[in-house]
Amino acid sequence: MPANIIMAVTDLRVSSLPSSLPCHNSRPSMYQPWNLSLQTSRPGIMHNKLSIKSVAFSDKVSSQTNLGTKSLEQVKRINQEALVNSSDSVKTLKMIDTIQRLGIEHHFEEEINVLLGRVGDWDTAEDLFATALQFRLLRHNGWPTCSDVFNKFLDKSGNFKESITRDIWGMLSLYEASYLGAKGEEVLQHAMELSRTHLHQSLPHLGPEVRRLVVEALTLPGHLRMARLEARNYMVEYSQASGQIPDLLELARLDFDMVQSMHQKELAEISRWWKNLGLVERLGFGRDGPGECFLWALGVLPEPRYSNCRIELAKTICILQVMDDMFDNYGTLDELVLFTKAIKRWDLDAMEQLPEYMKICYMALYNTTHEIAYRIQKEHGQTVVACLRRTWIDIFEAYLKEAKWFNNRHVPALREYLDNGVISSGSYMALVHATFLTGDGLSKETISMMNPYPRLFSCSGEILRLWDDLGTSRDEQERGDNACSIQCLMTENNISDENVARKHIRKLIGNLWPELNGLAITTTALPLSVTKASLNMARTSQVIYQRGDDRSTLTVDDHVQTLLFTPSALLR
Repeated sequence: MPANIIMAVTDLRVSSLPSSLPCHNSRPSMYQPWNLSLQTSRPGIMHNKLSIKSVAFSDKVSSQTNLGTKSLEQVKRINQEALVNSSDSVKTLKMIDTIQRLGIEHHFEEEINVLLGRVGDWDTAEDLFATALQFRLLRHNGWPTCSDVFNKFLDKSGNFKESITRDIWGMLSLYEASYLGAKGEEVLQHAMELSRTHLHQSLPHLGPEVRRLVVEALTLPGHLRMARLEARNYMVEYSQASGQIPDLLELARLDFDMVQSMHQKELAEISRWWKNLGLVERLGFGRDGPGECFLWALGVLPEPRYSNCRIELAKTICILQVMDDMFDNYGTLDELVLFTKAIKRWDLDAMEQLPEYMKICYMALYNTTHEIAYRIQKEHGQTVVACLRRTWIDIFEAYLKEAKWFNNRHVPALREYLDNGVISSGSYMALVHATFLTGDGLSKETISMMNPYPRLFSCSGEILRLWDDLGTSRDEQERGDNACSIQCLMTENNISDENVARKHIRKLIGNLWPELNGLAITTTALPLSVTKASLNMARTSQVIYQRGDDRSTLTVDDHVQTLLFTPSALLR
């Protein structure tokens, strides 16, 4: 790789963190746990494919859910007892891991916290599998952890001992743990490189079941997976496992169907709102995809308790897509300048100078934003309309900058493009709305932290922007749209092969993840739900856009179909 390209990629790795993170042996009583790792997708088989637009949301699912409620509570109690009464530390860790991968941890939050407190100081001795699993689960769940626990597997030269490579389960566990590493944790970076190389080399020598698990991990590590898709895929995988706990699998199936029923109702409400808004029908242009918008909201806020938050967040994303299309494909530069000025005034009188189609867009955005602000005021007692308004003004100013670049045939430097692109992608808008909608610990201090936007948000947003470009660049270039990060990198570094540039963009995404992990650990002033949402947005961006970069992966419609309309009994 040319040195100048390495410099371009390295320079974008963003702000520095402490060279090492603090090490703790126990969790302070005041420490608020957060969940660092919420898991994306693996290919599955589609059954009984439905069109989102044609689905009739009847009350049948609701009645089925009511019938299953008692059974779910019974199975839940059985599993709670088994978890609490476990006396084997490794088995306890494995069970916690299984519960969280199945997406049913919301039934065991208290029990999991108590048990992690017990096993947090457990001496795993020279057991690589147990050490890595213990570290991953503690960090995953927000307990203080130190990567120094892996030093016992290093030789005198500071390299991992060759003997550990003979433990395939240990190497797989080490590989998964390494992806939770923060910037500056060199031992975890070395662990990632060693375990990835060794697992690749071991594939020809592994049995079918172990080989399948290793291939899935190498394709997408657990830490980068979207929570609901991981729950769906792991439920299928766990049903075929020889050491499964039948009661856990039964609970996972019951819970999946009940949560799926809730998600169907959420999408139905969003679809009704979108149809009544009539934006696309009246405009004659713009994306008409509430299913994709809901998948975004579900990815960012997967916890069942955030049902209303997902609905409101999906509404903002629906409007964002239409506004993006207006700036990219429909409005003239003069019209876009007028629209941006009107948005900055945030006054209905400012609409009078706009073309009719822009008045419709303006009114839809204005009303929806004030309705969301009213809901937040009513539920959480905080006035946030000014902050919500600012996120939209920032977006339109970023859109306008991109429109001027396009009009002047200007290709910006990659750093300049990315700073603007994080805003135009809607990252800040989505995370600020999510922060206020969840309302967890919402206060005037929290609101003040949104200006300037936290680095946690921009780091997640850079990952989103880069995945967006990988997924949409080819189609946009065919339409003659604006240059994206790929073209900016190619121009800045005299790269003629787009595939080479794409490889560098993927490397840049990989470089951003350790910083995002570190920010999730050190950004303690923000509530737990905000930290998780930031991580989840980065994960969801890969699910949404990867198809455009890799045609072998599933489409957004496939993901919506399998998560929302395929019951657990039909999953394969």
